[in-house]
Amino acid sequence: MRSRSNVLETAVLGLLSSAPLHGYELRKRLNLLLGSFRAFSYGSLYPALKSLVGRGLIETVDPDPAAARPAATGTTGRPSSGSKPLTGRRGRIVYRLTPEGKEHLQTTLASSGPSAWEDESFDVRFALFAQTDAETRLRILEGRRTRLTERLEAVRESAARTRERLDEYTLELQRHGLEQVEREVRWLDGLITTERDRVSGRDRDHDAGAHHAPAPRNKERG
Repeated sequence: MRSRSNVLETAVLGLLSSAPLHGYELRKRLNLLLGSFRAFSYGSLYPALKSLVGRGLIETVDPDPAAARPAATGTTGRPSSGSKPLTGRRGRIVYRLTPEGKEHLQTTLASSGPSAWEDESFDVRFALFAQTDAETRLRILEGRRTRLTERLEAVRESAARTRERLDEYTLELQRHGLEQVEREVRWLDGLITTERDRVSGRDRDHDAGAHHAPAPRNKERG
């Protein structure tokens, strides 16, 4: 499923844009910040990392060799007779974004088509809104709301047609699904209002600054 792979790769690039991370830390952050990724098996992360490395979007950083433990020493400061050097566990591979990866991420975050607001990708794109410009955020939120409103209407029509044929438990489950969608639509309404106010406020500030800017002086020829 390529779309799911794309979503995972976008999440990885977004997390690495803040700081280099090793695979274990990436796993933890994906699970913590992007709850939708619980549907992914952890085994899918490492093939995604390998693919990103192969395409030059991320690179690996060798672990610090100084992290290894020194050899055991005797009272003279020399290695004890018969003892073997003690080394730390193998360092984890650290991944970091390349300049090409940063450019690819910015291109992805600037997109606001249907793929940005569908169920598979919306949570990830929303988690990366801090790195997304206000106009794009607004378009994604409005697209998501439109999609959910269409879904809500379809479910209501289906419920009206089948209500008499369903038992009480199926009806209750249907009602629960409707309430979930209605709740998300209300949540989106609040977010959209906030983003619109933010964009309008920025535009007003820009217009006010342009209005009060001193007019350039024309130089007179001598």
